[in-house]
Amino acid sequence: MINRRKLFGTAAGAASIATFFRERASYAKMPGDIELRGSIGRHERLGSLELESQQDFTLGFRLFHADKMRKTSAKLLLQALAEKGIDPKKPMTYPEMLAIADANPHINLAQKTWLSNQQVTWKTLQDYFHQNGDAYFAEMEANDKTGPGTLELRPDMLVPEYTRHEIHIQPGGYVGDPFAGHIYHYGTNSFYIAVLGHNEQDEIHRKVAGNMPVPEDGKVKRILDMGCGIGQMSMALKERFPEAEVWGVDIGGPMVRYAHLRANDIGNGANFRQALAEETGFPDGYFDIVTSYIMHHEVPAEKTIEIIKEANRVSRKGAVYAPLDFVNGGTSGPATSLHSRWIDHRWNNEVWSLSYHSIDFSAEIAKRGFKQMPAKSLAPQFGARHFVKA
Repeated sequence: MINRRKLFGTAAGAASIATFFRERASYAKMPGDIELRGSIGRHERLGSLELESQQDFTLGFRLFHADKMRKTSAKLLLQALAEKGIDPKKPMTYPEMLAIADANPHINLAQKTWLSNQQVTWKTLQDYFHQNGDAYFAEMEANDKTGPGTLELRPDMLVPEYTRHEIHIQPGGYVGDPFAGHIYHYGTNSFYIAVLGHNEQDEIHRKVAGNMPVPEDGKVKRILDMGCGIGQMSMALKERFPEAEVWGVDIGGPMVRYAHLRANDIGNGANFRQALAEETGFPDGYFDIVTSYIMHHEVPAEKTIEIIKEANRVSRKGAVYAPLDFVNGGTSGPATSLHSRWIDHRWNNEVWSLSYHSIDFSAEIAKRGFKQMPAKSLAPQFGARHFVKA
């Protein structure tokens, strides 16, 4: 956080201000750009101090919950296991674990308080963007046909039922609210701070992009980001490979619309298309790198298989396939691990996460035309997956 008294009272402070404005001035100015309260680097501040304060409160509670209530809940579960004479390292099934965890009201209270805080986070954001909808619609419409990148929307396409769930209990999910991209962006900034660290400047995505493996021949002309959401990974890849043709695809029209708007705002030439990851619409053998950022745990396992096949189809020989997602956990395990995963599935509405954990993701990729390479995880908590098109 900036100490304003020191900042405005020293030459170093003046230099910091100059650096900030030079960075901001280097970004392309969007037609109809709102920025009611300015920007910090590439991060546009929320449009009202009241909303910013509300989000600061829910973030503070999220951090408190993670540090105190979530840890206490885990200790209570271990205590309940001990009382029943159960080894905490013993593999259990979900029903066996829930029979113990659900009997403890204090564990349930921790889940309920987390849920209420999440609901407040989303409601305050959704209310604001809907109340100011005309201005934000105008901003998107002014950018839909401008560049440097392109936007392909398909408002009449059939949106499969499996994509309509309200993941993270976000109202309307990724496809059902016209401001889904705006809401998702500001809501997930809070998620990142509580788990991986600040991401307001896309720090996490830029780090992942910096670690992305490249084909052995070094040729990176075209890149595909499947299930791109609001395009943070797509934009980060475009920044690392500025000469490459980068595409982000997502079924959420509001998500890619916001992604395009935001890319325009910083002069990033990534392209976005509304499409399913399993039906991207690109030619065979088109891409040198195909990736995705924590998408697969948000689709059914059978769709993951279809997406792997599509990744193979659109990859040229020697291309890199590096889908980023969590380490697979299986359908049984220690009670504390299962309980943590269950909370995310049940209360954060990660509808398909248990389906994802039911398969060996890396093994499924290796069965479908890709050779597995030695790899390091591209980011903490994620599996190490680096494949090459055979």
